Amino acid sequence: MKYFGEPIEIKNIVVRCDGDGGILGHPAVFLNLTSKDEIVCPYCSRYFAREGKEKPPKKCKK
Repeated sequence: MKYFGEPIEIKNIVVRCDGDGGILGHPAVFLNLTSKDEIVCPYCSRYFAREGKEKPPKKCKK
């Protein structure tokens, strides 16, 4: 799974993402985590994870 930056931990099952850029952001989307513990925004690639979930290991550079 590709993601941008550190995961944003959330408590709720549904998260709203608008790119966090104000007028430069993207249309607001609601992402549902009912069947998953993590999700990536299809517009800005922000990575959301349920609170308490382990962070993914960082990839090693060759």
